[in-house]
Formats: sequence, structure tokens, C-alpha cells
Amino acid sequence: MIKVAIVDDNTFLQKAIQDKLDFFEDIEIKFKAINGEELISKLEKNHNLDLILMDIEMPKMNGIEATEIVKNKFPQIKIIMLTVFDNDENIFKSIKAGADGYFLKEVNPQELYNGIQETLSGGAAMTPSIALKTLKLLREPLVFDDSITKEEISLTTREVEVLEQLSKGLKYNAIAENLYLSPGTIRKHVENIYTKLQVHNKLEAIQKAKNNKLI
Repeated sequence: MIKVAIVDDNTFLQKAIQDKLDFFEDIEIKFKAINGEELISKLEKNHNLDLILMDIEMPKMNGIEATEIVKNKFPQIKIIMLTVFDNDENIFKSIKAGADGYFLKEVNPQELYNGIQETLSGGAAMTPSIALKTLKLLREPLVFDDSITKEEISLTTREVEVLEQLSKGLKYNAIAENLYLSPGTIRKHVENIYTKLQVHNKLEAIQKAKNNKLI
């Protein structure tokens, strides 16, 4: 029997994943959790599990943070990210955190089952589009265009503060509290930072700022 846990904050999607796996007699759903925090707490009590199907965007503790913790504490448990997000940043962070596979939620039952089998055999099962992106990331590991010189990037003191907080992995709400600003103002600062640094996401912004010794 393959013992599986489903971690997703949307109970409707939890049920949809379970329905896909119900076709296969050798899969047993041990438990479900609605975020990373609940997952860790359940694993502390019983970690007799083969594989976790992990969502990414969840409250309290997201799937990437949870993956990192699970891999440190219970390295024998395999983790497949099962998400709607296929952007480079999430793929990169998931793999870095220790994810063994990465599927999009539209995956059909047979593909998901095959992916579980492949992952448990030591493979890295992925939706084809994700596999292509992963190869691209491995070939060109987030190479950022640093052609802008430090002199050309003029971030305000406040923007540098926001960027420093972002680099610590803090969410907009937490940054807003720390800097006594509204989340809307933080978003505006982040937009300005992206424009000035000529980047499209947080990971690129932090990398480019570090390369240019702005943070």
C-alpha cells in the first residue's frame, strides 16, 4: 500500500485529488491537512507516510516552507508539488526546498498515479511543461541581466528597506507592519522596484539588488 497525504487549503480541491486517486487500489490516503503547519503537526504524531501531494499557496505556512521542514525532519518522505502555479520562481524554490516532483492540478488520474510511482522509484515526475522549464532553469540558472550599473539604479531609502525585508522572505503584510505602512503602499514600492531594476519577480529583484550591492 502506498501511503499518501494531501495538503491543500481548498477542501474542494482536496476532494478532487482524492477522487483521482480512488481509482487505484494500492493508494491509501492517510490524512489531509489545510496548510504546512497542520501537516508538520500531524507528521510529528505519525510520519509513517510514503508521499505528500503539496499545494504551494496556503495560509500560515506555504508548501515551499513546509517542504523544506519535512525534508529536514523526514527525508525519506517523497514530496510532489501539486499546484496551479507554473512560474519559474515557484518551480525554482520548490526544487531548492527539496521537492521530488511537480505537477499542475489539471493532471489526469493516470498521470498522477504514474508520477507517484515514478517518484517513489527515485525519479522526478513532472508535468511536461514544468520539466521543460526546469531544464531551462538548470541550463540558465536564473541568469539576470546586470547590465544596469549601480549608478543607474537609484532606489529610495524606503525602497531599499522594502527590498531588504523581501529578501528575508517576508510577506507584504509583515513588511507593512514592520515599516508602519499599508500593504497597498508596500505593493506600490515593489512595483517601483521592479520597474527600476527591470525585473519581473521577487527572486530576480533580490538577486539583481545583491549583485549591485544595493542590499
